Amino acid sequence: MRLKNLYSQAKHQVPNLYILKLLVASMSGLVKELRGKTGAGILDCQNALKETDSDIEKAVDLLRQKGLAAAQKKAGRETKEGVISSYIHAGSKIGVLVEINCETDFVARNDEFQSLVKDVALQIAAANPVYIQRENVSAEIIEREKSVYLGQAKEMGKPEAAWDKIVQGKLEKFYQEQCLIEQSFIKDPNSTIKQILTEKIAKLGENISIARFTRYQLGQE
Repeated sequence: MRLKNLYSQAKHQVPNLYILKLLVASMSGLVKELRGKTGAGILDCQNALKETDSDIEKAVDLLRQKGLAAAQKKAGRETKEGVISSYIHAGSKIGVLVEINCETDFVARNDEFQSLVKDVALQIAAANPVYIQRENVSAEIIEREKSVYLGQAKEMGKPEAAWDKIVQGKLEKFYQEQCLIEQSFIKDPNSTIKQILTEKIAKLGENISIARFTRYQLGQE
């Protein structure tokens, strides 16, 4: 009788164990996929999936939000370490020097940081930004651009009520094209350089900043 009861229990438990194994395997796969998309740690990915009922896209958004919050907390910290790196584009007609800073020499030597530096140098070579961020654009340049955009709106016969909106829209596009951190990342147009920086700050646990860059093109000063 006792053996019969044990058999009966086992018969009901085996399917449950099988389902449990499937769930664990599925969760492991989701964690791996989420880590690949965000670079977040295993525990962070597990928690994000738990909070979003295993919805990958929602989990990605959640981790990015948390990464942004973490990056904002680190934004005021000094970045005295880092590297100066060079990049020569194919054909040797475009070259870049860029300085990117972090908080410690340990992170400066990290492969993730080195990869970021290389990507930023490649971005500068390919997208030819003029400024690092919009705060670097002088008031004189901004006023000149706004004057040009206003003139264009008038020439196109746009109603006066729409002029301000048109000017602001064109000015935003100017920032997105001319400011490095607002440019779309050439390897992933759905992300900006600022978003890439934020993700690295969250992953590496240190503030990271682009200090300066110079882009050279053969025959141009």
